[in-house]
Amino acid sequence: MMQHISTTPFGRRAVSAGLLAGQALAAAPAPLPEIDKWHLFSDLRTARALFGLSDRDLVVLNALLSFLPGRALEDGSDLIVFPSNATLSDRAHGMPESTLRRHLAALVAARVIARHDSPNGKRYATRGMGGQMRAFGFSLRPLLIRAPEIIAAAEDTRTTALRLRLAREALVLCLRDSAKLLAYAEAEGLLPPDSPLVAQVHALRGLLRRKLNLAEVERLSAAAHALREGLSTLVCPPAETAVSSGSDSHFGRHFQDSNHDLKESESCDETVKPPAPRSDDMPLELVVKACPDVLPYAGGQVRSWHQLVATAHDLRPMMGIPPDAWADALRIMGGPRAATTLAAILQRITAIRSPGAYLRHLTRKAASGGFSPGPMIMALLSPGPVPS
Repeated sequence: MMQHISTTPFGRRAVSAGLLAGQALAAAPAPLPEIDKWHLFSDLRTARALFGLSDRDLVVLNALLSFLPGRALEDGSDLIVFPSNATLSDRAHGMPESTLRRHLAALVAARVIARHDSPNGKRYATRGMGGQMRAFGFSLRPLLIRAPEIIAAAEDTRTTALRLRLAREALVLCLRDSAKLLAYAEAEGLLPPDSPLVAQVHALRGLLRRKLNLAEVERLSAAAHALREGLSTLVCPPAETAVSSGSDSHFGRHFQDSNHDLKESESCDETVKPPAPRSDDMPLELVVKACPDVLPYAGGQVRSWHQLVATAHDLRPMMGIPPDAWADALRIMGGPRAATTLAAILQRITAIRSPGAYLRHLTRKAASGGFSPGPMIMALLSPGPVPS
């Protein structure tokens, strides 16, 4: 007598396209022979929003997984669990049965489990005429089938969360710089109290109270960086363009108080030696190959020197490098060489106690022609100590 496994639900539940798709998925070939069920559950919990699942749905799935012996979801083994609603409710921390049924339906709709209903709708296991075990309940095989998809979704979610955290940290630091530069400019009479820059700083800081996604944080960062650059130019204009305009609100005003200039920012020092000649031009691809740790902060790839410099500018506060140390490096080395040096420091960040002090040291050597980032890059491409 041929055994028949029903693909239709018991009772009043109707057949739907989603139900048929879930049943077909449960019967599909498994891409992996086996996987640790709790590791996979952890990945699904991380990426639950992408699968339309709530935390309460996962409480029920966790309870279902606990009824499967062992830790592995194995292809070819019986992956059907058949707890009663009362037993499942107990494993789900006392969840009411009406709520339990709703979350089971959500797991089926999300195609992470499939129903294998018995003739009377009960869940149980029995032996057929040949002595083979027949189980009616919930199949966990869809989890095994979708394991690569779940793992990839979890990795994407973690990467996006990391990028968001780093971008938000950089934005907070940028706005902190702007607020302090604004206070300094107001105290020194470089900016009138009713300047629109005051309102811009407060407006951007107010937006940080909201829960922002990555795209929103990146848009705010662009505005915040432009604002900070404007304030930096106001309080410390470039030496070659600094002339007294007679207007406290003009960005070209040059502040003459030597005490403030020397103490507040070394980047205003007009006695710095001119940049040393560039003798270490190298392909951008070689720099990126030697310093792959910079890629996550550049969106996964660096296509131009301009992009590398912009990425280094964003990385600078995350690495604890003061603004004036970075400004000196840019002026002495030039943008590409300074960005290359910072990328090399990032690659060795665990071995450098103070990145800011180290960058100042290299900048002083570069000012006298005693440093170029080329040897650092070549050393990173081969074993051995990195020159400093």
